[in-house]
Amino acid sequence: MLCACACVCCGLAQAQPKLAVERDVANMGEILYQLPSKVSFTLRNAGNEPMSIKEVIPSCGCTAVDWTRELIAPGSEGVITAVYDAKMLGVFQKDFEVYTNASDEPVYLHIQGRVVSKLSDYSGSFPVDLGNVRLNVNNIEFDDVNKGDRPMAELQIVNTGRKGYKPYLMHLPPYLSAEYYPEVLAGGRMGKIMLTLDSEKLRQMGLTQASIYLAREMGDKVSEENEIVVSAVLLPDFSSLSAQEREQAPCMVLSADSVDLGTMGRKRKKSATLTIQNTGKRNLEIRALQVFSKALAVELSDRNIGPGETAKLKVTVLAKYLKKAKSRPRVLLITNDPAYSKEILTVKVKP
Repeated sequence: MLCACACVCCGLAQAQPKLAVERDVANMGEILYQLPSKVSFTLRNAGNEPMSIKEVIPSCGCTAVDWTRELIAPGSEGVITAVYDAKMLGVFQKDFEVYTNASDEPVYLHIQGRVVSKLSDYSGSFPVDLGNVRLNVNNIEFDDVNKGDRPMAELQIVNTGRKGYKPYLMHLPPYLSAEYYPEVLAGGRMGKIMLTLDSEKLRQMGLTQASIYLAREMGDKVSEENEIVVSAVLLPDFSSLSAQEREQAPCMVLSADSVDLGTMGRKRKKSATLTIQNTGKRNLEIRALQVFSKALAVELSDRNIGPGETAKLKVTVLAKYLKKAKSRPRVLLITNDPAYSKEILTVKVKP
């Protein structure tokens, strides 16, 4: 009996989260004066219990931080995002204390770089090269939008040519509008494009994606090179549900919130199968099942899952679209479970 008890205690001691950091130093290179610059750190749970990021404390108020607030399942990843305000010229190095439930001691992360009044290398702050102009991103996401919201997103742009340039976005859908600051960019100058999303004009719940295109000159044509992918996720509204209705609601349990398919190599496609279980009291409806990238295909055995029942979700990666994908490979599920109305499944795969 004593031996059995000791074994149980040993098993409990081994069951715990474990933090693995992809990198602890991020070199941001040259960043432009008064242009806030963003960098991200990926944290993986290498343990066998859920991990939470409790707090992230920057070494000074010049850096704003945000992090994954949800529990990170074993084998899954969370993200810490830092934005440096770049209000002082010169070399900088800033630190962060990261507290998790994996240890009583913090983990330290660092960012470093140099703030300059004029960039000699645009690749750090503006990695998207379109020839005479460069952008900071070519993929914009409006997450967790509720009906009636009008969120905004900023697209930063620099004119690397010598002549004046007038930015213009082509093929804007009805739910998007754009404003340009300034309207004309002189050579070597930086500006921004503010995109506003009108959620009232979104036609469907779940994911809506559109491709818009930045004109680099008068009469420019659309192509993959000047394409900007804009995604919006409209959430269902459960605000009118009573306490009794919530108690009787369905409850979705996804077998994993991430899939690691390793390396594609010479394979044309790779697949993995997960399960969706309903542990609630009413039927679980998968109202939307969508992908953020053409590199993914999905199949679901049942969109209406009864209490106690399970459905299979097959996720397939298509090699021919993987290298050109501008959005990270993810699967979106929108359900009638008030606690998990939106679930995103991340797919990790290398070409």
